Amino acid sequence: MSLTKKILAAAAALPLIAVLAGCAGSSTGSSNASGTATPTVKIGVVGASDPYWATYTQAAKDAGITVDIVDFSDYAQPNPALTEGELDLNQFQHIVYLANYNVASNSDLVPIGSTAIYPLGLYSTKYKSVADIKQGDTVAIPNDESNLARGLLVLQSAGLVKLKDGGTIFATTDDIDEANSKVKVTTVDASLTASSLPDVAAAIINNDYVANAGLAASDAIAQDDPSDPTAVPYVNIFAAKAADKDNPTFLKLVDIYQNTQSVLDGVKEKSGGTAVFVKTPVADLQKSLTDVEAQVKAHKAG
Repeated sequence: MSLTKKILAAAAALPLIAVLAGCAGSSTGSSNASGTATPTVKIGVVGASDPYWATYTQAAKDAGITVDIVDFSDYAQPNPALTEGELDLNQFQHIVYLANYNVASNSDLVPIGSTAIYPLGLYSTKYKSVADIKQGDTVAIPNDESNLARGLLVLQSAGLVKLKDGGTIFATTDDIDEANSKVKVTTVDASLTASSLPDVAAAIINNDYVANAGLAASDAIAQDDPSDPTAVPYVNIFAAKAADKDNPTFLKLVDIYQNTQSVLDGVKEKSGGTAVFVKTPVADLQKSLTDVEAQVKAHKAG
């Protein structure tokens, strides 16, 4: 499986609804009740039938901006559409995914605002907190490349392992500094981490498998810490072409998303309560993108 597909599979985003891709084109104008021309902004998403998009569109309209939500059936489509000018913005991905796309396609899409992080959680049926986990206990994590690296970063943030050089999005178990780590780590297929709970102290479980395991997101004893710099690459974003990064209308649309409570409530409900909203400074998002792109290039070269 290619790296991009692995990253795609691990993207911690809202549950998707496979729908026919919308037809996009250049932005056009419309008029409000007073006859004043208003801008129309095309935003590409995956799962436009999620109710909060209607709420968001109305909030934008109330602010004088007409939004056309363009629906795509999978993750592979919105970035090329944005690159080709068929969209003005898209909102469906985290920085890791964007970095892989930019490097693979020699594109320069950039984040212009954060939305939420969908944490990867550590669960246990033996312990109620990370502090209860004993020295030398074993923790299970998914074995696919992207989830493995992210799982290790979660364990590091929780103080259970120490990674050489702080870890990257390509970290593996070989990067564990065993002498300075509290637990041992075993890797299993992502679909089996939940069923491994009786045999280990704790396990990193993808959001897709939490409910099926009879667990709730609130049962996690640790998860990505949005304040930890290593979590920034997994923050979901609004993306634009580099030439449009300072477009005031686009920045206003980010602000509407971040500060409209009815929109946030809808996102939270759709995510099953897992979404953690963040307002990461754009400069930090861009730095993370630059850093991750460098990691991707180095990984490909190596």
